[in-house]
Amino acid sequence: MLLYDHNMEPEVAMKYGIRKPSLKKSFKARTTGKAKRKIKKALIPGYGKKGMGWLKNPKKAAYNKVYNKTSVSLSSILKNLFK
Repeated sequence: MLLYDHNMEPEVAMKYGIRKPSLKKSFKARTTGKAKRKIKKALIPGYGKKGMGWLKNPKKAAYNKVYNKTSVSLSSILKNLFK
């Protein structure tokens, strides 16, 4: 019987360039409640602390660091054009 390990993630090619905008994700990010974050912060030690991603999942944290440095959002390009 094969067991699936949730920590094993398939290799993903690094994306770079302009990010694809998602209205659904943008709306979700703006409407996630302040109360929900407060509850998580009270229950989970280290929740919301800077650098916790490196302790929890260093491979994912490294990927995200590179991704955020090598890609730009469409809105940031438009903001710089119309300054």
